[in-house]
This record gives sequence, structure tokens and C-alpha cells, in this order.
Amino acid sequence: MGAAITASSLATTAYTQGIDNKEKNRKEILNVVDFGAKGDGQTDDTQAIQKALDAAGKINGSVLIPEGTYMCSELKVPAGIGIHGLPAWSYRDGMGSILKLNDSYSSCLLNITGAFGVYLYGLCLQGGDIGEGIHGILVDKPDYGKQEDTPRIDTCRVEHFSGDGIRLERIWCFCVRHCHCMSNRGCGLRVRGWDGFVLDNWLSGNSQAGYGAYDENNATTVTGNRIEWNREGGIVLYGGSHYNITGNYIDRSGRSALALLPGKRNQRCHTLAVTGNVLYRSGKPDWDKKDEYDSSHARFERVSGLTFTGNAFTTGRDDGGRGSWSPDYGIVMKELEYSVIADNVLYNGMLKQMIVDQGEHGEDVIIKNNVGCLRTEF
Repeated sequence: MGAAITASSLATTAYTQGIDNKEKNRKEILNVVDFGAKGDGQTDDTQAIQKALDAAGKINGSVLIPEGTYMCSELKVPAGIGIHGLPAWSYRDGMGSILKLNDSYSSCLLNITGAFGVYLYGLCLQGGDIGEGIHGILVDKPDYGKQEDTPRIDTCRVEHFSGDGIRLERIWCFCVRHCHCMSNRGCGLRVRGWDGFVLDNWLSGNSQAGYGAYDENNATTVTGNRIEWNREGGIVLYGGSHYNITGNYIDRSGRSALALLPGKRNQRCHTLAVTGNVLYRSGKPDWDKKDEYDSSHARFERVSGLTFTGNAFTTGRDDGGRGSWSPDYGIVMKELEYSVIADNVLYNGMLKQMIVDQGEHGEDVIIKNNVGCLRTEF
């Protein structure tokens, strides 16, 4: 009995201390309205929100952005804080806590450069298609520095920016999950760096790639994303390495759904596991292409250490049975080494040719058990 009473007393004490800590922590959750923000869709709330961010930075606190539309220009986010909104957006419409760009000369809306450990949750960022090259969320570092960045961008909608939805330039450790990057003139998510998790996002209708990495990039897991209607491709990597690309649905890309291409110094993509993805109606015919093989599901050039297995492909055309069927080709490959392309299925998978092997391979390349058929009924 004594032991039970002691345990009960300890539990009660811990519960009471928890209540006290919650009361204390409430002082560290700062509401932008208390700093003068209106959220009425007309007032410029930049200074009010910046004051709240700066105040939170001094105590490593969090900033609450209630429901409303907050007009603002570039906001500089301090390290070690959280920004929390109401995640009430739908596929077509931004709702809830909206930050709307009102300055065509900003470099971005949320600048998280140097904001080590920042947490962004439940925000709707709207670029309004104004300006040139303005990003929604931006890290822009001159070098990689000596500290992991570790931003966590969670359940945010980033739409209609004239640059990239999310641009992480020289990033070192990051997580983007449950977000919707839509209708941006650049990429949905563009990464230069490494050590990332890209999980359970929508990357839709962007003018460049859904996920694009054009400079040095590696050590990233890209899993469970829906990547659709992006003009320059679904996942596009130049010289990337150490990727796990698994369980994604890549739909109606303008070029290849997945492109692994040599980097700027002709370095190989290498050490990639690609499995369990569905690639559908790639190479949309009426969007720009560099050459005929952009009308393909997957394109691999100068790649080492690739495992590409267990993926499924099929052709299609635009919604509602409109437009032309695509793509022309299934898998296009050149200059592979130490790689396996096996056990993929291309049912009604292409219009012209299942595998285009351009040769020039190195040692130990296995291409086998890929099955499929041309689409012959329209």
C-alpha cells in the first residue's frame, strides 16, 4: 500500500508541475495580433509580424498567426523559434493563416537563412505571381557553414510565387513534409545540399520540376509524395547521390517523371535506390522539351550504383480524356555502371519503345525482367 501511495503522489506532483510549466510556456507563445497585426487582407502587417518574430527569437519561443490574411513583404526569421498557423487550406484554395506577398522587390516571403532549428507549421504562403524570382520560403547561404540548419517545414501551402515555392540553397539537414507547393514559376521544392527528408507532400503544377536539384545534392529520402503536372519533370537530379526514392506517385510531367543526369562538372549521379513508384502519363506532348527522349517516364544518363526495381508505368492523356497520349518511351538510359534495372512493369506503358538503351555502359550493368506493352488502343 505504501508503495502505491508513493507512486500516486509522484504522479500527482508530476501532473501539477506540468500544469505550472504550461502556464509558464504560454508566455513564450506570442500572438502577432498583440504586436499590432490586423490580418484583414489590406493592412501591411510586415512590421508587426517582424516584431513578434524578433521577440520570439530572444526567448526561443513560438509565434502564433491566427486565421486571417496578412499582407507583408520579406520576413526574416530568427533561429530556434516556431511559427504556427491554422492549416485550413484545400487543394484549390488557401485558407486559414495566410501570409500574402505585397512587395514585388523582395527575394522571398519567409527568409529562414540562419534560422537554425526553425519550425514552420500550418501556414499558407501566397506569392500572387508578382515580381521575378521571388521564392516562398528561402535559405540562401554563401557556404555550408559549421552548423546543421535543421529547418522543419510542416503542413504548409506555398503557392503562386515567381520563383520556387521552397528554395533551400546550401542546406544542411532539413525536413519538408505534408506540404503543398503549387503553381510556382520555379520548382515546387528546389534543393542544393544534403541530409534531407521530403515526405508526404503535394508538388503540383510548377513551371520547373516538382523536386529539382541542379547543383550539388545528396543524402535525401524522397518518399510518399504526389508530384504532378510539373512542366520540366517530376524529380530531376543533376549529379545527385545517396537518394532513397520510394513510393511516390508522379503524374503528368512535362518531361521525364524521373531524370538522373550528370552534374555541371559532368559528375555522375550515384548510389540511388528507386523502388515502388508509379509513373503515369509522363512527357506531356504540348509542353516544351529539349529532345525527343524527354517524352519518357525515366531517363538515366551517366549514373553509377542505381537500383531501379519494382516500379510501375503507364501512358495517359489530360484529364477528361482530352489531349494526346504520352509518353513515347519507357526507360531511356546511357553510360550506366554497377546498376540494376529490373522487374519494372510498363503495362500500356509507352507509345513507341519500352527501353531505349543508348549504350556506352561500364561494368556490371544488369537489365532484365522488365515487362510491358505498347498502348495500341486509344
